[in-house]
Amino acid sequence: MPIASENWTPEDALVAVMISISASDETMRTSELLSIERMVNHLPVFSDYQIARITEISNGVFDILAEEDGLDILWNTVRAALPERLFDTAYALACDVAAADLKAGEQELRLLEDMRYEFNIDRLLAAAIEAAARARHRTL
Repeated sequence: MPIASENWTPEDALVAVMISISASDETMRTSELLSIERMVNHLPVFSDYQIARITEISNGVFDILAEEDGLDILWNTVRAALPERLFDTAYALACDVAAADLKAGEQELRLLEDMRYEFNIDRLLAAAIEAAARARHRTL
């Protein structure tokens, strides 16, 4: 049973953002899931997070996105759970997930654009975050 979205922690909201980017093209690739798991295991923002919650949050995201206005519900839920000072963190995590499989599809790019708007991410900041994600995931 998914954790009710009104009970999401800030960490849950960050996980929800990452899951939504991964699922945006209707294919959750192994590289994206491993990227999410790696970030949850290593980033300071997740230091007290129980990794077992990822499955429950994922199910909650899928339930929300199945609703008629699912994306609006998701953004409202994330904004309610996430302090504004972490909006750029959410965007950075989403960019890393989108870059994990070495290509960002059209649906992922649209969702990132929507996220920039919803979280009021400055265009220059977004460009820097996107460039950093590309650099981190570049291959030889």
